[in-house]
Amino acid sequence: MEPVDDAAPPGRLPTAQLRIVMGGALLTMALAALDQNIVNTALPRMVGDLGGMAHISWVVTAFMLTSTVTSPLYGKLSDLFGRRRLFFVAVLTFLAGSLLCGMAQSMAQIIGFRALQGLGAGGLLVLAQAAIGDAVTPRERPRYQGLFTGTFALCSVAGPLLGGVITSALSWRWVFYVNLPIGILALALIAAGLRTPVESRRRRIDYPGTLLLAATTTTLLLLMAWGGSEFPWLSAASLGMVLAILVLFALFLLQEARAPEPLIRLRLFRNKVFARGVVVGGMMTFAMLGSTVFLPLYFQLVLGMSPARAGAMLLPQVIGMVLTSVLGGRMVSKLGRNKAFLLAGLGLEAVALAGLAVLAWWAAPAVVFLVPMGLLGLGMGMGMPNLTTAVQNAVHHAELGAATGAMTFLRSLGGSVGVAASGAIMSASLAETRATLGGRLDMEAITRQGAEALAALTPAQHQLFSDAYRTALTGCFTMSGVVMSLAFLLVLGLPEQVLQGRAPGR
Repeated sequence: MEPVDDAAPPGRLPTAQLRIVMGGALLTMALAALDQNIVNTALPRMVGDLGGMAHISWVVTAFMLTSTVTSPLYGKLSDLFGRRRLFFVAVLTFLAGSLLCGMAQSMAQIIGFRALQGLGAGGLLVLAQAAIGDAVTPRERPRYQGLFTGTFALCSVAGPLLGGVITSALSWRWVFYVNLPIGILALALIAAGLRTPVESRRRRIDYPGTLLLAATTTTLLLLMAWGGSEFPWLSAASLGMVLAILVLFALFLLQEARAPEPLIRLRLFRNKVFARGVVVGGMMTFAMLGSTVFLPLYFQLVLGMSPARAGAMLLPQVIGMVLTSVLGGRMVSKLGRNKAFLLAGLGLEAVALAGLAVLAWWAAPAVVFLVPMGLLGLGMGMGMPNLTTAVQNAVHHAELGAATGAMTFLRSLGGSVGVAASGAIMSASLAETRATLGGRLDMEAITRQGAEALAALTPAQHQLFSDAYRTALTGCFTMSGVVMSLAFLLVLGLPEQVLQGRAPGR
């Protein structure tokens, strides 16, 4: 089939309107990608002004909880009521939370307003990707999904830099206020460009299913956040939460099976491409966040780099992501097939993660890490957008939002579990080292203060700490490499998709 041209065939918006929608969707994606990284950079200043160090992790956890729980709901509601309306709800809720966070006078207020911000953020990624699914044909989706991945990669690196500059030049409050003009511009573009008609019919919202999924997800994420810190993993509290998760999830499945308008249609999972696609999406995020979350600290605490140089070590990954997401998306749109690109992406990521595990175990020089970091970025750029395209193209257009929401939900959940699993590996290794030194090593102070705390250690203590951190990071990379290899095998058995020039169901 020939590539779609600018004559606006069925399933594609006119070029001028498409550019407006794409601009609004990319700005929405930038809001979601920038926010978390900017806020993390400003956390020390917030604590200095407002106090409440003991509750600092909840600034992140509250946002993560509400954004994860609401992502499938936004997808389903956008199928029922249209992307445009839900865009306004999501962005305005996010901006209201941002404004209130900037005005907060206590850590408790920050946490509450971050939860409100997360209620809006849950729809940003889902709606941006689903809107492009509405606006272009399946054949063109890889091209535009590649732009999303490139934008996400750039914002992930720019976030910490912008956070540091804004916090130093103005105050930590402006890391929230900066969202306001970006969000308003995004809304203006969406309002002007996105006018997809919605079929007029009676709509019933699955409130019981929504509440059960929210309860299940919240309990799971709280177990991930509290396990190993508030209580041991092998304890009555952990067992009780696991049992609660199983019961709530079973009730959710029962509700979805009988609901006339379910939050997630269980029959979608009979579709091999959809079922494996959303699971692979969760596995990919598990592997990526589970492996790379501690990598900058490794560069600083083990290899002795400054924070700026440690951040620069991530540039090959970002460059690789931008390169393959943009160019690869164009190639897939031209060829009309994406399985080979998806497999190549997953394969590169698995090889890169294995390489990082070996380099960490060997305590290789910093410069050698640049090669697998570049390969990791190349793989991510090919894997992420093509997986989104595969899932969207596997379902009827009427369920595009629900499918995108389910994928975003499992990606977010996979990332949270991956970070928790890596944190457990890291904590166990460092706790063993601390016990070896008779409890004389303050691991939290070292992680928090970095080079200043390391300077106070004896050479023997420093070597023990470096060995412990290196061993733990090797375990994290090995775990992530295994998960990514399993994801590769799951995709290997999928049938090839031919991307059509007409949107499904239209």
